[in-house]
Amino acid sequence: MSQPETPQESDIQIIDLTPENAADYGFCGYKDVKKHLELRRKIEWFDKYYSKGLRTKIVVSKTGGYQGMIEYIPGEYAHRPVAAQGYMFIHCIFVGFKNEYKGKGYAKRLLEACIRDAENQTMKGVAVVTRKGPFMAKKDIFEKRGFHLVDRAKPDFELLVLKFDASAEDPKFLDITVKGYQDGVTILRSPQCPYSVKNVDAMLETAKKMNMPVQLVELDDAESAQKAPCAFGTFCIINNGKVLTHHPISNARFVNLIK
Repeated sequence: MSQPETPQESDIQIIDLTPENAADYGFCGYKDVKKHLELRRKIEWFDKYYSKGLRTKIVVSKTGGYQGMIEYIPGEYAHRPVAAQGYMFIHCIFVGFKNEYKGKGYAKRLLEACIRDAENQTMKGVAVVTRKGPFMAKKDIFEKRGFHLVDRAKPDFELLVLKFDASAEDPKFLDITVKGYQDGVTILRSPQCPYSVKNVDAMLETAKKMNMPVQLVELDDAESAQKAPCAFGTFCIINNGKVLTHHPISNARFVNLIK
């Protein structure tokens, strides 16, 4: 079996998304605005926060297409339950829909671009929430760049920071509580994460067929995401005060959890 060709440097571009070109490139693998409601919601959210400093840089291969991205925003608008005012906050970073684009240093280039932006804006530093598992970056790439741990949240979330000013106050997790979500099943989602549209809509339909009442909470802005009952910030499912999942899941997984 032939091995995939190694991407050439001339094949790769790092592109800044803007309200003018976001629909041309899409987000997180979603490309068709007419077909994907999740993409339309993401673009609307992106347009709203772009003027507040939200930035997305993507890795595009001329031959392999969209292969990665980094999304970051001034900490006061972070869509995680964190206090990170004065810091640049990274929502997500990943590279490699195809394996041949992994391990080539593209994620490092994206991270360095974020750090430069934070330095140019004379911020205190850069902060990020990490964990092992899906939908969130592991801490390795950040630790290699000098980030260090400053706070933790249950069950396994870690808040890391790279400081430009050693005397600056550390960012921290806000009070994360499931109070107010004690009765039945509640699903929380935000347009920040496009994966929470189609799957959640399927869950709501499944719950309807099971005659099971479900409350849907839309985390439409930074203020509501920072008050989220889960450290992930933009998605959570709670049943009678117990967190069932801290990250987006499929409808099939939802059915198994409910059972």
